[in-house]
Amino acid sequence: MNTQLPPTQDNFRQSELDKFAALASRWWDPNGPQKPLHALNPVRLRYVAERIPLAGARVLDVGCGAGLLSEALATGGAQVTALDLAPELIRVAKLHALESGAQVDYRVQSVEDIAAESPGQFDAVTCMEMLEHVPDPAAVIDACARLLKPGGRLFVSTLNRTPAAFALAIVGAEYIAGLLPKGTHQYRDFIRPSELAGWFRGAGLQLDDVSGLMYEPWRNGARLTSRTDVNYLACAVRPA
Repeated sequence: MNTQLPPTQDNFRQSELDKFAALASRWWDPNGPQKPLHALNPVRLRYVAERIPLAGARVLDVGCGAGLLSEALATGGAQVTALDLAPELIRVAKLHALESGAQVDYRVQSVEDIAAESPGQFDAVTCMEMLEHVPDPAAVIDACARLLKPGGRLFVSTLNRTPAAFALAIVGAEYIAGLLPKGTHQYRDFIRPSELAGWFRGAGLQLDDVSGLMYEPWRNGARLTSRTDVNYLACAVRPA
C-alpha cells in the first residue's frame, strides 16, 4: 500500500471546509446551492446498490457533507457511519436525521483516523465529490482501502481533468448558469481516471468499473453514461 499520512496529520484545506460549511443551512434545499447534488444522489445510490446488497451492510460515507447519500444508504437498509471534518455540516446532518428518522452514526472525524481505529470493518466505503478537495487524495484512497473487509467495495465519484470538465463544471456550472457557487472547484485538483486507478492499485484494490455521470440541468436530473470526460463514478474491490 501507499505510505499514508499519520492519523494526527491533517489532510484537508481549511478554506475548503469553510467553503462547504457556509452552505450547511441550505444543504437539504433541493433548489438551493446543492441542487445538482440532489439530482446526482439517486444515481449514486443506485450505482452502489447495484453492486452490494445494502440490507444489513456496514457502509462508511467519507466526506458526507450534511448527509444526502448517508441517509439514502440508511433508508436502503445499510448500517451507515458518516464522516465529515466540517462540524457545521455534521450538525445539520444530525438535525435532518432527527426529522427524517434515518439512523446514521455521524462523526466529525477523518478517514485516516477511523482507518487506524477500525481497519477491515466495512462492507463498502463511499467517497463522493470529495477527493478533488483534499491535498492528498491518494492517502484518502489508502485509508478507505484499509477500512474494507475482504471482498468489500470502494465507491468514488469525482471530476476528470479535461477541457470539457473545465468548460462544463467550472465555467458553465459556476460562472454562467450559477448552478454551483463560484470557486467550488479548482481545475488543477480534478483527477483523471488513470490517476485514480493507480491509487487503487497502490492501495491493494482492483478496479471493477468506471462509468460517466452526467448532470442534465434542463431537467434537473442525472444519468450514467459511457462518457467519463466530466463527472465519473468508479468502483474498486478489496480482493477476498
